[in-house]
Amino acid sequence: MRLQSISTEHIAIDPDYCFGKPRIAGTRMPVATIAKLYLEMGESLEDIAQEYDLSLASVYAAIAYYYDHREEIDGHTAESEAYVEQMKRNSPPSPLQEKLRAIRGE
Repeated sequence: MRLQSISTEHIAIDPDYCFGKPRIAGTRMPVATIAKLYLEMGESLEDIAQEYDLSLASVYAAIAYYYDHREEIDGHTAESEAYVEQMKRNSPPSPLQEKLRAIRGE
């Protein structure tokens, strides 16, 4: 892993937490989650900070870090989503899913 120059006051990267993905220091909140809440779901940074009991500075730092590393973070997110979809396709339906399909006549 190459060394990166980052502010460790708000953002942490540790292979033992969150699979080594950048997160808000002292939490398990990934930078990618903050970005998704803000950019895709339209939540304000102030609301995110309040809802998840985070400092406003750390939420702003997460967004700044995201913009500085957008390609890398989006790539990790896409890989994770593809993996989940693959697991769904390769897993047999649960008993509940089978019952729901039977009720629907599928």
